[in-house]
Amino acid sequence: MNSTLPYLILPVVAFIAGFVDAIAGGGGLLTLPALLNFTPDVRLALGTNKGQSVFGSFASLVSFARAGRVHKQRAVPAFIAALLGSLAGVKLVLAIPPTALRPIVLALLVGVAVFFLIRKKRPPKSAVIGEPIAEEPPGGIAAARSHPIVFAALIGALLGTYDGFFGPGTGTFLIALHTAIFGDDLTDASANAKVSNFASNLGSVCLFAIEGKIDFRWALPMALFQMLGGIAGARAAIKGGERVVRTGVLLVTVALVVRLAWQMLQ
Repeated sequence: MNSTLPYLILPVVAFIAGFVDAIAGGGGLLTLPALLNFTPDVRLALGTNKGQSVFGSFASLVSFARAGRVHKQRAVPAFIAALLGSLAGVKLVLAIPPTALRPIVLALLVGVAVFFLIRKKRPPKSAVIGEPIAEEPPGGIAAARSHPIVFAALIGALLGTYDGFFGPGTGTFLIALHTAIFGDDLTDASANAKVSNFASNLGSVCLFAIEGKIDFRWALPMALFQMLGGIAGARAAIKGGERVVRTGVLLVTVALVVRLAWQMLQ
């Protein structure tokens, strides 16, 4: 194999993955298979993938935060819980093969796709300048609105553990949960999902690095392009709103379902 090929292909894949991940999650659907083409060591591919994706999720989070899309009260508990959960998940993946999770993940992804297909679009708050904005009934679960810190921590811990252990669809699941539980619109859900996503990536990177399972020769150039893609994707989500995020989530979900189903049939 041409020794320069990874340095030509992987950064391009990382940019596209960062763009997609900022909008709908699922960037690992692109980067992990790309890395597996260049190394037979699955754990090295997982670690290197985390080593570069943490930069993309950080760049997306900063862009969303600057736009005022991140819910500050939920951010801290979600970050801490996802960070701790990812540490537990990586410990598991270093000891247990994750293939048993694939049927469960496949079923969950199908559920996510159905959820976004049947979910009603929110009407514009006001069509005429100066017209009073009609009150919109609160979405999500009442208990979550009353105890946002508790539910944010639970979501962060659950998906952080899953991300450290297996990973595919984490961002998409987070968007779905923030929409269903807190009633966020899709752009805000994508922004709040990035808090847990960045935390779980950060925790995973620390443990994979300690275990020597990150190839920094590939991870660093990929990280740069992940950041650029993450910034571009976050801006597209903020500018395009629900339409862009809804389309992105559905496309990523379908792609994840197809890939996981194909893997199960091999």
